[in-house]
Amino acid sequence: MRNRLENFPWGKQTYIMGIINVTPDSFSGDGLLKQKNTAGMVLEQARRFKAAGAHILDIGAESTRPGAEPVGQEEELERLLPAIKALATEDLGIPISLDTYKAPVADAGLKAGVDWINDIWGLKADPRMAGIVHKYEVPVILMHN
Repeated sequence: MRNRLENFPWGKQTYIMGIINVTPDSFSGDGLLKQKNTAGMVLEQARRFKAAGAHILDIGAESTRPGAEPVGQEEELERLLPAIKALATEDLGIPISLDTYKAPVADAGLKAGVDWINDIWGLKADPRMAGIVHKYEVPVILMHN
């Protein structure tokens, strides 16, 4: 398991997840992709979330709002990797969750420093996703879409 998860007390309390949207079109209107220094803005947002009591940071680069256009794997990686690397380097001491349903994106994110995968398609959109999660032996959040 990754360092930030070694002492994560599963099942002891309710956890607060701070959502970091590296998109131009998020549900909440906070899509950080619009900013000039995206990685810097991600770090600022992450610090604010931690200061407000977040236990987990969840980062995603494809909007799931109704009517959102799908994002290709390469574009998703271009949006995510600088932000993930900035978060991993800063290491705020709380787990980083990656919101993706694409196995190659999950693989790159795990290599870059995320701690687990949050798959809104419950491992059904990409048949390779379960293998990636297994390969890295990380937790996976299975959602239904």
